[in-house]
Amino acid sequence: MTSVVRRFGLRSIAFGYLGVILVGPLALVFYRTFEDGIAPAWDALSTPETVNAFKLTLIITAIAVPLNTIFGIACGLAIVRRRFPGKGLVNAFVDLPLALSPVVVGLSLFLLYGRDGWFGWLGDHGIQILFSLPAMVIATIFVSLPFVAREVVPTLREIGDEQEQAARTLGANGWQTFWRITLPAIRWAVIYGVILTTARCLGEYGAVAIVSGKLSGRTETMTVHVEERFLNFDMIGAYTASLMLAVLALLTLFFMQRLKPRGSH
Repeated sequence: MTSVVRRFGLRSIAFGYLGVILVGPLALVFYRTFEDGIAPAWDALSTPETVNAFKLTLIITAIAVPLNTIFGIACGLAIVRRRFPGKGLVNAFVDLPLALSPVVVGLSLFLLYGRDGWFGWLGDHGIQILFSLPAMVIATIFVSLPFVAREVVPTLREIGDEQEQAARTLGANGWQTFWRITLPAIRWAVIYGVILTTARCLGEYGAVAIVSGKLSGRTETMTVHVEERFLNFDMIGAYTASLMLAVLALLTLFFMQRLKPRGSH
């Protein structure tokens, strides 16, 4: 009887905590969005600023995710399958975006590409980095860099390299070994890393807010657009944009669960 009470007590605490911290705020945003009906929410969603912010968010995500996927796979193979000086530092630096505040990342990029920065000379040659799409892409790539690599590295260590050695013994070159042996073995790790990277890119705010300049209708992502609408007391616009981000996050988690192989833990 005591174990049953303890088990249900722990479950109640867990569900209660999730309800207060996660489900409650999301439910309130959903309620506030449609409190006055669907028409005001649709009007807020269809404004040119909101549409541009949504498109810009998807464009940045579409650029950052493939690049970080390629980097994550290559970095994982280098860390696990190769020996080279400084491998420990590379392994440590991959986690750097997880330790740094996104605001610090944005400030660093601002100083790096600003007029007095190391790459400030690009502006003198007509190459605009700050307050434009390139700076936002760079910032998003930086903060979402570790996720694919951190999924791939432990998987590569777990599967070992026996099958890869056998393939090379049978005459397969490095490219054939990767496509036919290595990539199929780590595909689930890559998929999970891609999903986590996508979620991080969609929800990034701190670094992007600094390097974008927050130009309405030009360099606002959805997260920056939420802040801009909130500060301008357009609560319906802020709620609607927030709901869109929440829906995208839930869809990301849904696909992650659907793609998970049966019987996995």
